[in-house]
Order: sequence, then structure tokens, then C-alpha cells
Amino acid sequence: MKNIMVRKFVSLTLIAVLLVSVFTGCSSMTESAGKEMETQRPIMVQGPMPIEAEKFADRLENVKEEKSGSFVFYIGTLDNYPVIVAKTGKGMENTAAATAVAIERYNPIAIINQGTSGGHDADLNVFDIVLGERTTNLGSLKTADKDENQGIDPTVWKPMDLMASEGSAGEDPNAEKIRYYEGDKELLAAANAVIDTYTEGKIVQGTIGSADVWNNEVDRIKWFHEKYGTSVEEMEGAAAAQIAGAYDIAFLGIRILSNNKVNGGKYNPETAAANQGYVYEVVKEYISTLPGK
Repeated sequence: MKNIMVRKFVSLTLIAVLLVSVFTGCSSMTESAGKEMETQRPIMVQGPMPIEAEKFADRLENVKEEKSGSFVFYIGTLDNYPVIVAKTGKGMENTAAATAVAIERYNPIAIINQGTSGGHDADLNVFDIVLGERTTNLGSLKTADKDENQGIDPTVWKPMDLMASEGSAGEDPNAEKIRYYEGDKELLAAANAVIDTYTEGKIVQGTIGSADVWNNEVDRIKWFHEKYGTSVEEMEGAAAAQIAGAYDIAFLGIRILSNNKVNGGKYNPETAAANQGYVYEVVKEYISTLPGK
């Protein structure tokens, strides 16, 4: 009888140990999964104005809002992966500052700068989308050397590459060239993979130009198109690309034509929502290519 009692005690002890091991293992796995979620670097989607950011933010799950200065960050998930929508405000300075703040605060794995734009290419129409194979700063220019009363001639202004030298770019002949920021190949591949999901216009790869200037002079628009190869212009992308490059963060600009002065395409505000719908599909595709997905 005593031996039977001992055997039962040993069996019960072994079962208890096994149960503790199982629960400990499950707890460790849960903690490990939680830590993995915490260490996943988010994808950041930027939009300058409310109509260019908030439609995308509305599609995220588990959203919380954070602010830094005038910048708003909507932090959520898409397919259980962290995604942040940044409402940067308009213009190069706002965008550069918002991008730097976001990188330091959230350490994104990739940045997509998206929104509306004006057309430079007569073959592109309102609702067409340009994937930024390249993005460039149209406002970094060196004027001609002219004395008083010799006039103004913007067509002879030279591009000025601010990244070419740590000295004075104005005195460095190597800085008199166009600086292009290349779109990330993996982001471009994801964007191209979901082209068929967009039915409101065509999607092309091209060059996005940025500056704190709103060009309405058709001849000047054509000059940029010929000299820089621009497909569209906007006021943010090159600033985000420059800062992303400084931190070695994958970057892509995606811009929809909201108007096109060179072929008479009238402004349509609905383009902002259409672009966010397409970018949503791009982000989903990109997430599916990341390790562990």
C-alpha cells in the first residue's frame, strides 16, 4: 500500500512539473511574440494635408494619435504589422522636420511620401499616378551672375546640388548638377505588383519634382520637364527623400495628378482619396514581403 502511495505521489509530481513546463513554455512564447511585435520597425506613410493623410489613417486598426509640434502621427496596424501615418504639413521645411522627428522617434523600416501633385507631362492626366523612380529638388538653384539692370532670366539658372560638398555649394563647380534621390527598389516592386488594383487612371514610373513653389507658368513647367525630366511637381517629396537618405531609410514617393496645367486637366480633390487607396494596397504588398510575414 505504501509503495502504491509513493508511486501515485511521484506520478502526480511529474504531471505537475510537466504542466509547469508547458505553461512556462507558453508564457515564454507569448512574451517572445510580444517582444517581436515590439521590435518590428513600422512602415511610415506621409501625407501633407488632412485630405492626403486621414483617409489612410482611417483604414488602420488599433490607432492611437501622437503629436510633436505641429506634426500628427497616427499609430496603428495593418495586417498585424505596425504602420504610422504622418500628417506632415505642407512644404519642404515641414516635411524635413517631420521626417527627422519620425525617424528618431519611431525608427521606420520604410517611408512612403504620397499625396497630390501637378502634372508636368502632357501625356499624364488627372487621376494618373507617378511612382517616384527618382525625386528631385526643383528649388535648389543658382542664378546667373548679372549686374544691376541686366535683368532676370530663370531659364539660365543652374541646378545646385546641396549634397555635393561640405563647403560652399555656390562656389563648388561639382555642385552644379541635379541631385536625384532614387526610389527604393523593394518599395517600387511592391508598388508595381499591385498596379492592377488601381482602375481610376494609369500608373507610371517617373521623376517627382519638389519645391516651395507653385508653378503656374506653362513655359516654366515645360522647362523643368525638359531639363529635369519631371513628370509631376509637389512641395514635399524631395525633403523627405533627403532626410530618409541621411538615415539610410528606404524611401518612395507616390503622387497622383490632381491637375495638369500643360494639358488643361482641371483640379479634382477626389484624387487624394484615390491615391491613398492605392498606397494602402502597396503597403499591404510590401508587408507581405517582409521577413516573418
